[in-house]
Amino acid sequence: MKRVLILMSLIVAVCSTSCGPKTEEKEVPNKLLVTSPLMKDTTIIQDYVCQIRAIQHIEIRALEKGYLQKIYVDEGQLVKKGQMMFQIMPMMYEAEMQKAQAEADFAKTEYLNAKLLADSNVISKNQLALVKAKYDKAKAELSLSRVRLGFTEIKAPFDGIMDRFQVRLGSLVDEGDLLTTLSDNSRLWVYFNVPEAQYLNFKTVSQSDNMKNVRLLMANNEIYEYPGVVETIEADFNNETGNIAFRATFPNPKKLLRHGETGSIQMVVPLKHALIIPQKATFEILEKKYVFVVDKDNVVHSREIVIRSEMPDLYVLKSGVKTDERILLEGIRKVREGDKITYKYQEPNSVISNLKVYTE
Repeated sequence: MKRVLILMSLIVAVCSTSCGPKTEEKEVPNKLLVTSPLMKDTTIIQDYVCQIRAIQHIEIRALEKGYLQKIYVDEGQLVKKGQMMFQIMPMMYEAEMQKAQAEADFAKTEYLNAKLLADSNVISKNQLALVKAKYDKAKAELSLSRVRLGFTEIKAPFDGIMDRFQVRLGSLVDEGDLLTTLSDNSRLWVYFNVPEAQYLNFKTVSQSDNMKNVRLLMANNEIYEYPGVVETIEADFNNETGNIAFRATFPNPKKLLRHGETGSIQMVVPLKHALIIPQKATFEILEKKYVFVVDKDNVVHSREIVIRSEMPDLYVLKSGVKTDERILLEGIRKVREGDKITYKYQEPNSVISNLKVYTE
């Protein structure tokens, strides 16, 4: 019995020695590729959600009450300045103008006769002045009736595109009723909001054409072929959002863009002393980005990084690693936390040039 107890004690001791956790580092035999972050002046493309507005977009309203007698245009039609669009039944105003015309003709005849009498000293100059005043009043009434009659003809105030009709032929419209809207889309104003920090950067380098010239990413993810120019900035910041509105002007010779569209403005923003790493050197855990940092003993350790902005094949970092540290570039799936590796170091400039990314 004693021998059995001694034997069992020996077995337990051996198991506890051989089966315990290993403290030795696991070495990955294959040589992996390692590089370092690169600090460099560069530019990034910053996207801003935007709203597209016609340079002129107005409501066409009735100027007089009456029945809509004629519609000369169609919805979506391109109209020219001065082109007739709507006719409100003018009969009453035509009668008023004919009456005013007759009264003006009668007053004119009276005036001419009075002038002849005044020239012959038959009547006094005061009597002539009274007759002339009556004539002037009749002419003013005629002009007013012409204006009222003109209000029944709705003409295009500028070249533009008709919108949907709010009334139909034969409708009784009142003074001020909305008929339609008209948009001049020859040029477009595109509004987008910029945070305060980026506004300050823009004003610092506002003489740069790279900052003033912008591109429009349309809703179909295609770049609009004509560049725009930032021409104005609003006076005040929005206290709730901390943003300020910019306005860029885009030409629209092919009439592709319309009032009310949306998209994204792409602005080239310069970055000084940007810390750049390849995207393929990163991995993601629970929506956070990490890299493997290689220490002085060639052991890899995962470290979280914070992305400042994204470029094709590259990340610009806000924090996480430094330029004098080494990060694992390839073989990320082959290693685990605490593995010891053998590696080949590649200069960051060489790594980035192979990624076909342009920096300044």
